Amino acid sequence: MPFNTALSGLNAASLDLQTTGNNIANANTVGFKKSRTEFAEVFANNVFGSGKATPGSGVRVTEVAQNFSQGNLDFTENALDLAISGRGFFALTDNPDGQPTAFSRNGAFQLDKEGRIVNDQGKYLFGFRKDFSQGALQVETAKGQPQASDDVKLNVNLNAADTTPINAFDPTDPTTYNQASSVTVYDSLGNPHTITSYFVSQNPTTANSWDVHQYIDGTTDTLGSTTLAYDTNGTLVSVDGDTTTTEVNYAPYAIDGAEDLAITYNFAGSTQFNSDFSVNSVSQNGFAAGDFTGLEINDKGVLFARFSNGNAEKLGQIALARFQNEQGLSKLGNTMWGESSLSGERLMGVPGENNLGTIQSGALESSNVDLSKQLVQLITAQQSYQANAETISTENQVIQTLLNLR
Repeated sequence: MPFNTALSGLNAASLDLQTTGNNIANANTVGFKKSRTEFAEVFANNVFGSGKATPGSGVRVTEVAQNFSQGNLDFTENALDLAISGRGFFALTDNPDGQPTAFSRNGAFQLDKEGRIVNDQGKYLFGFRKDFSQGALQVETAKGQPQASDDVKLNVNLNAADTTPINAFDPTDPTTYNQASSVTVYDSLGNPHTITSYFVSQNPTTANSWDVHQYIDGTTDTLGSTTLAYDTNGTLVSVDGDTTTTEVNYAPYAIDGAEDLAITYNFAGSTQFNSDFSVNSVSQNGFAAGDFTGLEINDKGVLFARFSNGNAEKLGQIALARFQNEQGLSKLGNTMWGESSLSGERLMGVPGENNLGTIQSGALESSNVDLSKQLVQLITAQQSYQANAETISTENQVIQTLLNLR
């Protein structure tokens, strides 16, 4: 029996050494979670019951438990290097339209030839696509689609001291208008067009009133005209006599080969003070076609494709998984785990919600192994192994003594 007891100690210590050695070997493995060996006493009962003087029968390993504590974040310059700050796992699938089959904290991802996000083993990163379906996330690097302008916001200050020019308005003659301002807009094909607004004061004939003539692509094609009226405090009070709006909707302007350009001009915030003419702000909502310039992933796991036209297109959102019992996950290797009956069913969600961590793009989660502690544990396991070996050696000497009795 003493041999069996010592042998159980040797086996347990050997497994402890293996576990500690595995932790040390993976100290630099991205997303690795350290393990510890847990032991329990073996006690044999006989049919007559056990007495207080009955010794134990050795030790056994009950579990090699993993520690899923947070590892440090190592920052990189790759947008597809992803780290989870907090709870959760990346969900991985074997085919683009399949359900998750593995889960990992290793966020070292890359693009395959079709633009899908994959890990080193070729498994696809699972998430919520922009069409609201679920499956492998894909980065579309095609040229960004143009968007036609349909809204222009122009906030100006018009000089209250200006008066009506002597001659009738002529866009080709600067002496027939007081000020001018231009903005670039885009049609449905992404072609740029310039709209120039010419401001003509009606003072003193009509105090605090301005005519605005707007031409597109030069001085021959007019987009339309409107009249702005201000009160005695210099605040815009009406557009074309309508006191309920600051906007004017121009009739669609025909463009060869593209959709008609229908522009709404908004003069909200415009003023008339006795100061120089100024354009406080001008903006429009169209843009030309653009080239893919990069990928951005925010802390909620939302993927944005950035284009040279300044547009950002949402491509989808990373899904994270969590489990009621992380210790029950089955180990698949390659820093991946699988769902099991002990772990419970996966609970899927988006980063930052439902008790899930957030995403850090351009970073990787390093191993949570503390080398100094593991080296101490290695010494402890070694001593345990040597002590159990000494037990066998001592028992052997006792038996040899008995055999040598005459």
